[in-house]
Order: sequence, then C-alpha cells, then structure tokens
Amino acid sequence: MDNLLSLVTFFPMVGAAVLLVFLRGDDAQAVLNAKRVALGVTIVTFLASLAILGQFDPSNTDFQMVEEAAWIAGLTYKMGVDGISITFVMLTTFLMPIVIGASWKVDKRVKEYMIAFLVLETLMIGVFLSLDLILFYVFFEAGLIPMFLIIGIWGGKDRVYASFKFFLYTLLGSVLMLIAMIAMWYDAGTTDIPTLLKHTFSSESISVWGWQIVGGAQTLMWLAFFASFAVKLPMWPVHTWLPDAHVQAPTAGSIVLAAILLKLGGYGFLRFSLPMFPVASIQMQDFVFVLSVIAIIYTSLVALVQTDMKKLIAYSSVAHMGFVTLGIFSFNKQGLDGAIFQMISHGFISGALFMGVGVIYDRMHTREIDAYGGLAVRMPAYALVFMLFTMANVGLPGTSGFVGEFLTLAGVFQVNTWVAAGATTGVVLSAGYALWLYRRVAFGDLIKQSLQNIQDVSTRERLLFAPLVIMTILLGVYPALLLDLIGPSVDALISNFNDATAGLINAATAVSE
Repeated sequence: MDNLLSLVTFFPMVGAAVLLVFLRGDDAQAVLNAKRVALGVTIVTFLASLAILGQFDPSNTDFQMVEEAAWIAGLTYKMGVDGISITFVMLTTFLMPIVIGASWKVDKRVKEYMIAFLVLETLMIGVFLSLDLILFYVFFEAGLIPMFLIIGIWGGKDRVYASFKFFLYTLLGSVLMLIAMIAMWYDAGTTDIPTLLKHTFSSESISVWGWQIVGGAQTLMWLAFFASFAVKLPMWPVHTWLPDAHVQAPTAGSIVLAAILLKLGGYGFLRFSLPMFPVASIQMQDFVFVLSVIAIIYTSLVALVQTDMKKLIAYSSVAHMGFVTLGIFSFNKQGLDGAIFQMISHGFISGALFMGVGVIYDRMHTREIDAYGGLAVRMPAYALVFMLFTMANVGLPGTSGFVGEFLTLAGVFQVNTWVAAGATTGVVLSAGYALWLYRRVAFGDLIKQSLQNIQDVSTRERLLFAPLVIMTILLGVYPALLLDLIGPSVDALISNFNDATAGLINAATAVSE
C-alpha cells in the first residue's frame, strides 16, 4: 500500500481533528464517546503499523517504503523506515491504546485530554520515520507542546512548575541542535538524512576563541546534538526535570514519558551522533561513559531514599537510560543490540510500573510508600503483576530486563572493564530500591485501616496489564524476536561506523606526518 507510513503517522492526528470538530458537549455520553474514539483510533493505528511490519524486510539495511514529496520553501517531506526505527514505531503504536485505557477515569476536559494524546502519538511516530532534518526537528520539537499541556493542565498541585521545567530544559537543548542542523545543511547542501549519512563532515582540528577543538566541525556538531539528546534521554546532570515531570503528570502522561518520549534521545544518538559524527563519537566515548556510570550509581542511590513511588521509579528510569548510553557508545554489536533492546524493554516495564502506581493512586489518592503495606492480602492479583515488573526492572533472568542489561554490559566489558564493573553496581543497587519498594507496599500485615476495603485490579486494568506482561516475558525467553529484526541494521551501522572512523583517522594521521 502506498503512503502507508504517512497513514500510520497522521491517522491519530485525523482522529484528534474528528474529536475537535464533531464531538460536542461535556455530558457523560460525550465523555464516553471521546474515550471510545481515542481508543479506536489508537487501535486502528496499531493494526496499520502491523502492515508496516509485515512489509518490512529485515535483511534489507536501506530505508524501506520511502515516501517523498515537495514540502515548503524548497524543503522535502520524506519518510522511511529501517530496522532500528521500526522497533520504536511498533513500541509507540503498541503502547498508545494502553495509554488511552489507563486514562479511562479522567473526568476533567476529557475531549481535550484525548486530543493531546492523539496529537502526541502522531508527533512521536513522525520522529522515528522522518528522513529529512527539518521534518525531524519539527516532529521532535512539536512533541513538547502536547506533553507540556498534559502535565500543566491535568497534572498534580505543582504541575505548572513541572511543565515549564520540562519545556525549558528540552527546548534550550534543542536550540543548539537546530544551529548544528543549519551548519550541516550549509556544509552538505542538503537536509536529506540518507544523503547526510554518507557525507563526511570535517574532523580536522580548529581553533575557536583560542580553544583548540579536536575533531573540528564534527565535535561541535556532536556537542550540539548531544545537548538535545542528553536532556531528552535524560542523562546526568540534566536529568532533574524528569522526577518533577513524572510526579506531577497524570498516570497516562508518566507512561508515555517513560516508555516512549525518553527513547527519542537514544534514537537520536543512533540516527545522528554515531553515523554522522563518528570521529567525534570516539573522542567523546570516555566522556559519555563517565556521565553514564555516574547516572547509574547516583540516581540508584537517590532512588533508595525516595518516599514517593513515582519519584523512585523516575530515578530508576534515569539509571536504566545510563545503560542505554553505555551500550550505544561501546560501538560494538552486543552493546548496540543491548541498548536498543533495553529501550524497548524499558518501554514495557516502566509503563507497567507507572500504571501500577496509578492503580493504587486511583483508590487511595496518595503515592507515599508509607501509606501502604500488606496489599498482597487484599490485592493478590495486583501484587503478582507488580512483582513481575519489579523483578523485570531489576533484570531477573527470564524477563526482557535481563537481556538488555546483559547485552549492554557484555558490550561495554569488551571496551572498558572498569566502566562495566561500575555499571554492574547499578544492577545491585536496583535490586535494593526495587525490592525495598515492593516489600513496603505489598508485604507485611495489613494494619492500616484505610486499606481494609481496597479493591483488587478490575477487568479493565487486567486487560491493560496483560499485553505488557506478555511482551516482558516473551522478549525475556525469546529475545531473537527483536534481535533478528534489528540485527542487520545494527551490523550495517557498526560497519559504516568502523569504515568512516578508520578512513578519517588514517587521513588525519597522514596529514600530521
């Protein structure tokens, strides 16, 4: 089918327009209709994305199903998919019906709430499918707007502070990326991403304000992109917006933020930093390793002392993203496979954990760990599901969390054993804070009077958890399902990276001699 990528990308936006134009009133029936339309749109989008997966050939490492048309001011609208981007597209379309289902109890400006999530879905998919720099930037930045509104309108008591902090952090980082994109266009004469992937940006040292920049233009461009992707991921020390955003966001907002939006940073490293600025990436490897290990250890220690469940899981996400950056900048197959696997796995696990917090928050209206205890007595099904995702978050063998962390550590170990050892302490610390949380919430005697009549998970909640349970276990016992899909594209990325760095480094050596 022609234009399948555009259909999948913009169908949620069409659904948002339908809600905006045709749905009137705020009575109970109108509210229910808004939820049903949003759920139906996200389900159809997922089914359409399965058609992309069905037509995709993993053995072909080029961009497939490419769509290209004239856009505005001489710019080109170009979309395509490869083995790396298709995994994030499928993650997004798979999770969005669950996100809408988790929003079923929202009763404040429901139509606008659903519109915001449908628009956000279009923008997230667009990021992963864009094959033009400017188109990528438009999707990448526009995604800030619906998330800003979701936190700022439907969030907690400090929602305005959290939403502005989220917006400003991510916007300021992206301004530098835009400057780098303009420099790339000036140097290469195009904004076409496949062409830029084959273009060689200068790595000759230059002097800027008396400072000698090793790696030249590549290093400057790499740093500009890094400013944006490091904030989005987020990396230490630009992670401080994330706990505030998670705590104030509604449950569905936290799911999208942790499961999908954080992955835009990791995807950016894979699509731009490594293939377009390979020499700079090598030069910055140790810098990234240091920040990643600090993130893993520091945020894990911070998670240990949290009293708010959402904030604990938010710091856990920062630690897990530290494994992602370690894997990406190991520049080998195990590391890159592990980084991508970790991002997809974290999407399922973190989404389920935040939804688990939302389940008991809907009943008790508090996220304080001390307010709970002994939930396994009254909520055995909930305790079982929450235990599964707690173990997956720790990296228990048999779950998807283990595969991603193991491959990442194996890749890093080949490069630097000390870095691998430092990162491994994060695995131990994650067991500490995750098991501490579970023990305080689920185990013990049910002595708090407020918990005596708490109800176990409903049928709707069971249906929402089920696909996440299935994927977490399926990828844990059969990781080839994902690894075979991304394998050829990862191999091509590594091969092109090695060729580019070898050629550029040899050329620089010849000039110096």
